[in-house]
Amino acid sequence: MQQLLWAILLFVFSQNSVAFDPLDPFGNITIKWDVISWTPDGYVALVTMNNFQMYRHIMTPGWTLGWNWAKKEVIWSMVGAQTTEQGDCSKFKGGNVPHCCKRDPVVVDLLPGVPYNQQIANCCKGGVVSSYGQDPSAAVSAFQVSVGLAGTSNKTVKLPKNFTLLAPGPGYTCGPATIVPSTVYWTKDRRRKTQALMTWNVTCTYSQFLVSKHPSCCVSFSSFYNETITPCPSCSCGCHNKDKCIKSGSKRATSVGVNTPRKDNEPLLQCTHHMCPIRVHWHVKQNYKDYWRVKLAVTNFNYRLNYTQWTLVAQHPNLNNVTQVFSFDYKPLVPYQSINDTAMFYGMKFYNDLLMEAGPFGNVQSEVLLQKDKNTFTFKQGWAFPRKVYFNGDECMLPPPEAYPSLPNDAKIEAITISAIVASVIWLIHLFIW
Repeated sequence: MQQLLWAILLFVFSQNSVAFDPLDPFGNITIKWDVISWTPDGYVALVTMNNFQMYRHIMTPGWTLGWNWAKKEVIWSMVGAQTTEQGDCSKFKGGNVPHCCKRDPVVVDLLPGVPYNQQIANCCKGGVVSSYGQDPSAAVSAFQVSVGLAGTSNKTVKLPKNFTLLAPGPGYTCGPATIVPSTVYWTKDRRRKTQALMTWNVTCTYSQFLVSKHPSCCVSFSSFYNETITPCPSCSCGCHNKDKCIKSGSKRATSVGVNTPRKDNEPLLQCTHHMCPIRVHWHVKQNYKDYWRVKLAVTNFNYRLNYTQWTLVAQHPNLNNVTQVFSFDYKPLVPYQSINDTAMFYGMKFYNDLLMEAGPFGNVQSEVLLQKDKNTFTFKQGWAFPRKVYFNGDECMLPPPEAYPSLPNDAKIEAITISAIVASVIWLIHLFIW
């Protein structure tokens, strides 16, 4: 009986922990419905999608939101978004035909540049939503919907159910709509506040396992004190695309169009032993008396996708002493108040926030200067390499610990550094003499 109880508890825990991210424990997308007015046969609601995930954003072609009506509701009109289908509205006669009559409408954001009378605040970005850690002001999307054949009061309205969110592919699981205290609004002069007539929330959480059973990125290592480069493990991201990959430098590779994704988002990868769209390389570059330097490089092996507003997250005990980051933006992440070992890196706007598709420009790189904590700092046993690495919110495959670059036998790192400096000086003297 006791074994059965433990088995049940383990099953429940595993099911609930699928969507739990230890580096972003409170990350989710919350969809809030605010009823702002009643109509003769329903209501007008402002629907706001807030991305509270620190480093996972919604890329182009953007989000798709769906639900099922509880009764026989219809959508009379929308501002800032549209449904993908109108459905069968044949029972409505005359010129007053609803925008959508489907029992399970599917909504998408409008593209930028639509007329002003079709816009509201935070709409019309093609469904692209920033991560909260990068830009909180852009981590929101909204639209307005006029619902008919629905309840006309708090007691008669039936909440929609079975919410689904694609962003743009699978990965999100949405809970049921829950009535919460009504949202409060302030006027621009902050002298008066009003509130929604009724508010309900829907919370959606992300699970990488729902997207694919294989990772979408991998990590390789190298260091100045060891000539060995530790590559990504073979088939890190699965080898199911091995027969469709393109060899680097081939005529087909040079003829692939720029940013030409397919509707099914299937990648077209450069042939590698790891078969990943993204590779992150962590190189221990230099060692100083009080500091050490790491070089980060991200390479795109996907010929069909540019990564916009990309994010790179690393967990390492010395990331609590970041001194300077070159050519990337940086933000410390503190998922737990007592632990500060996680950092988010992302591109500088209009400089390297776009990671181009596979090819000569398909990489971004930076260097990080870290101050040593002499009580914990060491190069032994792979300490200089990260514990976890995420790209665009998905955890990357790391090499096995036994493959990490190791210190030469009986060598001290200070001696190695001095030897490297002496060799560089001798080389420079030789260069000037000759």
